[in-house]
Amino acid sequence: RSVKVQLVQKTFIFEEGDMKSIATEVMGYMKANNYDVEEAGETITFKGLTESSKSQAFFLSFCTFIGLASLALVLQVQFPAIGSYWFLMTLISPYAGIYYWQNAQNDNEFKVKLEERDDQAKALLVRGGKEDVERMARVMDLREEGMVRVKGIFEDALT
Repeated sequence: RSVKVQLVQKTFIFEEGDMKSIATEVMGYMKANNYDVEEAGETITFKGLTESSKSQAFFLSFCTFIGLASLALVLQVQFPAIGSYWFLMTLISPYAGIYYWQNAQNDNEFKVKLEERDDQAKALLVRGGKEDVERMARVMDLREEGMVRVKGIFEDALT
């Protein structure tokens, strides 16, 4: 996952449904994904915390260990006078996991604004991380403004 979140703003259109049901659906989605309401007004700001993962920290330590062991093997062949002491480098591999664990927490901010257009359509303006916005559109089956939904050839077979 990327260290810096790429912010994106998208507008989704609803032709049917009332404002209250759309707002309830959005609120339910955000609560299900561990976002809390930070500020409520015309624009609702949700805040979520991405926790660091123990499994990712262990995996990072393991990969660092393997990489340093490979380097030690090459150095042992190149400089045989030092011998097996090159493998002592692998003792620093847990620090890669510790560094990740201390720096991996990330605050995600998500802004949502619901408005009614002149043509009786409702618009949902969303601003947040690119991956989060795309996941929200996919899970909630949202249609982006200016885009036409084309059904896939296998969609009917799955339902």
